[in-house]
Amino acid sequence: MRKVLFLSIALAFLSCGGGKDESVAGVIAQGNIEALRAKKSEILDQQKLLDSQIKQLDSAISTMDVTEKLPLVNTITVKSQKFDHYLELQGDVTTKQNVLVYPEMSGILQKVYVKEGQRVSKGQPLAVIDDGGMGNQLSQLKTQADLAKTTYERRKRLWEQQIGSEIEFLSAKADYEARQEAVRQAESQLNKATIRAPFNGIIDDVIKDQGTVVSPGPGSEVFRIVNLSDMYIEVDVPETYIGSISKGKKALVYFPVLGDSVQTKVRETGNFINPSNRSFSVEIPVPNKNGKIKPNLTAKVNLNDYTSDNAILLPSSIISENADGEQYVFVAQEPNDDNEAMVKRTIITTGKVQGSQVEILSGLENGSHVIKEGARSVKDGQKVKIQN
Repeated sequence: MRKVLFLSIALAFLSCGGGKDESVAGVIAQGNIEALRAKKSEILDQQKLLDSQIKQLDSAISTMDVTEKLPLVNTITVKSQKFDHYLELQGDVTTKQNVLVYPEMSGILQKVYVKEGQRVSKGQPLAVIDDGGMGNQLSQLKTQADLAKTTYERRKRLWEQQIGSEIEFLSAKADYEARQEAVRQAESQLNKATIRAPFNGIIDDVIKDQGTVVSPGPGSEVFRIVNLSDMYIEVDVPETYIGSISKGKKALVYFPVLGDSVQTKVRETGNFINPSNRSFSVEIPVPNKNGKIKPNLTAKVNLNDYTSDNAILLPSSIISENADGEQYVFVAQEPNDDNEAMVKRTIITTGKVQGSQVEILSGLENGSHVIKEGARSVKDGQKVKIQN
């Protein structure tokens, strides 16, 4: 049957074109414009007839040829999965325990006990300032207080025995209490001569050298102390996310310089919208177990603003859009035992995008075979062979 069809088309070509060149040459040689136009019209009619016959032959061949070669495609079998969407922001690492330590009294820096990089504990002495004889004054005050205490105790015993006057007893008591208060004040003042660590941390910088004259106030910073165990990042989040970013939300932090990342959670969200940039602040703690994370280190922060437990995801590369703005994919419908299926163009509705993955809100179901490789070359209603 196929030989008969090929023979028919060959005869048709011969009948239409056997003497065409000579005939055309003859018409041209005549120089008659009307004859030329008539010949052209005749040839166009023959061409249309041949096109029609070729289509008929192609249709017959595709019907009768059992070895028809179908377009090969790869598919994705759609399955529901958990989908986390993240908002990407940028921030800098900081710590609330990064302070300059100032002296509380004036004098010569007599002794420095620590050096840069040394770990210190809260209350640990860091340096001492010359007290200018305040220690000797305290010793005298303590001696006077001891004497006042002895006098008061004697007056008290006598008064309890109804010996002496009440005025003498009250005067001794007042003198003893005054001496005690003087000792406490002197001790408090003398304690200011010792500079102590305000919290557990690391001495980041020893700013003043031993022998330097120091005094309270700006310009007399003695140490910088940093606690690297309580680091956090504060980022500004656009107000449109105020309903989706809350305390406890997952946060992924990446440090480009270190090439390292940590997973944490939002510790605190601000209660104020900044009118200048229409954003609110979010505080994210950063674990720093190995001590590599430093204050002011740049970080990329991804905050989880949306989660779906049963989402359908597809690569954005296989999603197309028609002239009406509708998005669609090609689905291989009900593949047979030979992995052959008919192609159907399916309109879809998309949601959030995370990297190269797009959330599909409607149009697809679990188990759908979406064409991945070959999606740009197939057509609606075409038969294809799936090769996965």
